Amino acid sequence: MNNLDKLDSYIDKNLDKNLEELKRYVSQPSISAQKLGLKECAAMVKEMLEKRGFTAEVMATDGAPVVFAERKGKSDKTLLIYNHYDVQPPEPLELWESPPFEPEIRNGKMYGRGVSDDKSHLTARLHAIDAILEDEGELPCNIKFIIEGEEETASEHLHDYISKNLDRLKADACIWEFGGVDHRDKPVQYLGLRGICYVELSVTSLGTDVHSGLGGSILPNAAWRLTWALASLKGVDERIRIPGFYDDVISPSARDRELMDALPEVADEYLTRYGAKGFIKGLTGGTDLKIEEVFVPTCTICGLTSGYQGAGSKTVQPAFASAKVDFRLVPNQMPQDILKKLRAHLDAQGFSDVKIEFLGGEPAARTNPDDPFVKMVVDTAEDVYDAKMEVVPMIGGSGPNYPFVHDLGLPVVTMGHGYPDTKAHAPNENIRIDLYVQHAKHMVRVIKEFSK
Repeated sequence: MNNLDKLDSYIDKNLDKNLEELKRYVSQPSISAQKLGLKECAAMVKEMLEKRGFTAEVMATDGAPVVFAERKGKSDKTLLIYNHYDVQPPEPLELWESPPFEPEIRNGKMYGRGVSDDKSHLTARLHAIDAILEDEGELPCNIKFIIEGEEETASEHLHDYISKNLDRLKADACIWEFGGVDHRDKPVQYLGLRGICYVELSVTSLGTDVHSGLGGSILPNAAWRLTWALASLKGVDERIRIPGFYDDVISPSARDRELMDALPEVADEYLTRYGAKGFIKGLTGGTDLKIEEVFVPTCTICGLTSGYQGAGSKTVQPAFASAKVDFRLVPNQMPQDILKKLRAHLDAQGFSDVKIEFLGGEPAARTNPDDPFVKMVVDTAEDVYDAKMEVVPMIGGSGPNYPFVHDLGLPVVTMGHGYPDTKAHAPNENIRIDLYVQHAKHMVRVIKEFSK
């Protein structure tokens, strides 16, 4: 039995013990949107890391605490691992098949709020570290963890924390909080995240709602004001009409197109998964669809509220209306710049009465697909998954990777056990335990190979 076989055997034999630790972790509510259980969960994370011989500290921020931990290894090389302990609210509770904070294993899956996003990614990585420590008694390289509690609410205080702790967080490479496989169970490497600027737009047109028969002809309607303002943001051609919005957009490179072209066709799978009849902008599939999905910025109405929306009729003219809107940004676009351009646009269009509340944002960031660390992570995956890891230069979602790439200057890779039906952020969030084990085994190989 070679060394990797011994480590894999440890992971298999001690899986149940590790899953019990994961259950305990998931059982602790840690909802950042509600500021519920965050200090308690941070303390639990600290305890989990100290159990592995890490020096760990719960560090205060202006929001949720950050857990920092480190343990020295034989090599001078340092690996930084980023995770988060906060989770999304579990509602609607009635759609869960088992209580969200009482994790349960059924048919090879574990269910619970936060089990996939992101608590199991941490425990799988700790399981890999356990295997190495059991076999070698020490780590082959230095490992640092940074685990925050505001990822699900736009990581509001993380950038400041990193800026104040650059020396402490110094490393040679970074493993991101998530990763996984596609719909064919093929491992995927995501090398970039789009940025985001999230706002709430609101209008108050009256001091009180009014009978629609009395006010409809003579008083301003908040719902109409807001919908007219929203309509000014984007045309039916899907082009965003805010002046200067596209000024800083960087087009995908030839290398980006090459990587996207090598990925499998996704059109039919997307249409089936989301129950759509077709795509916007005349898209049908192929590389054009893949490029449009991630390299083009967006303006999305995420929620729209005004007036009466209950059963039956209520003839009322609303005094207030609001909408949640997010702008997904591509490299070189900055949230604060988009915010200024949005305000200038609304004012120029006569909507100075539309209030903007900034709910959070972060710029896009990417890692060079030809970085040697990326190649190593991709190559070591093949031994575990019996398949080549596919490289995706950027995905449509957002996250706080900008300070890791630009402030700390690190190549950032993704690796994990997510899969298309993990239901993250939704009822019945789950992980597949077979993929969980594969991630732990891949993590072992990455740590050992990185240390050389």
